[in-house]
Amino acid sequence: MNRPLVWIGVLLACLLGAGALYAWHKAIPFDEVVDRGPSPQARQNPYLAAEHFLREQGLAVEHANNLERLTQLPATGNSLLILGERSNMTPRQVDQLLGWTKSGGHLLVVAEALWDEETGKSGDLLLDRLNIHQLMSDVPDEPASPRKKKAAPDLTKLYVDNETAPAYFSFDTAFNLTDPKHVAQFSANSAKASHLMQLDFGNGTVTVVTDSDLWKTPAIGKHDNAWLLWYLNQGTDVTLLFNSDVDNLLTLLLRYFPQALVAFVALITLALWQAGMRQGPIQAPAPKARRQLQEHLKASADFLLRRSGQGPLLQALQRDVQRAARRRHPGFEHLETAEQWQVLERLTRQPSHVISQALGPLPAKRLSSADFCRQVACLQTLRNAL
Repeated sequence: MNRPLVWIGVLLACLLGAGALYAWHKAIPFDEVVDRGPSPQARQNPYLAAEHFLREQGLAVEHANNLERLTQLPATGNSLLILGERSNMTPRQVDQLLGWTKSGGHLLVVAEALWDEETGKSGDLLLDRLNIHQLMSDVPDEPASPRKKKAAPDLTKLYVDNETAPAYFSFDTAFNLTDPKHVAQFSANSAKASHLMQLDFGNGTVTVVTDSDLWKTPAIGKHDNAWLLWYLNQGTDVTLLFNSDVDNLLTLLLRYFPQALVAFVALITLALWQAGMRQGPIQAPAPKARRQLQEHLKASADFLLRRSGQGPLLQALQRDVQRAARRRHPGFEHLETAEQWQVLERLTRQPSHVISQALGPLPAKRLSSADFCRQVACLQTLRNAL
């Protein structure tokens, strides 16, 4: 065995061991946190943090998507928080909701429409029934100055019994709740506006707020926002309803599976086309000359009789007789009626009663079939004689 090669291998092993030992002593372990954003549950439920907080306080919390849950929800000991869009709420649903509250439930709603002084309503059926009005706050926006420090946010204050300091909440100060009939039991106010009002309603209570963004993630962790949510619902089981306008199946299909929906419609169309195909030989078109001229004339006369009635047909025959008489006797149109009938009697060799019957004024009422045929026959006789 070559001794120099052995010593070189030993030296390399010692160097590698010394380097590894040095790196081991110099290495400092650390933890790296990778922020992957909110979870799918948090993206779908903006009030997920609020639900977890209430559960940590010992309250039972569940989530509902529509008011059908109200039919199975006892009023006493329960709070219903309607935090989503409810513009499609019907008067019947409003009555059902207020009846549940009057039986002892706690209802919390977000005011979603502004009061209109001209119409005397806001369009928010529930808010109008509670006699609470929402207006725009009249706090002017001050222009920012580069020399001034950024102004502190205008927080909403609530003074609680047996507490010296108020609680602070970050309601949107652009809106203001008013109580024209003084039905509210207490309210929470910012510098120049009210953002929370609570009133007794039968055996229950109703809480109206200007917005619910302070209970969404991450605003619920600021100021006393989370405490307010617990304070309003303490001692009750909480049901959150914030997705009352669920997309229907067709909307979801159009949004996520448009190609599959188009293929399905095309398949149905092809199936209907196949089912509607002729099973026998195609019938040859009828020949164009299959009817005689007499049939066409009769059909045209029947159509005119149904469409215009007897009068226009008889008047057309009378005009034909008069035109033929003018050709046979110039100046016929200037004669008196009696003289015209005498001329026709001489030209056609027809008795006077036939001429008077044919050219006399037409009766106002509809003629019977026999009288109509007799009248037409008289006119045709005169026209043919001329």
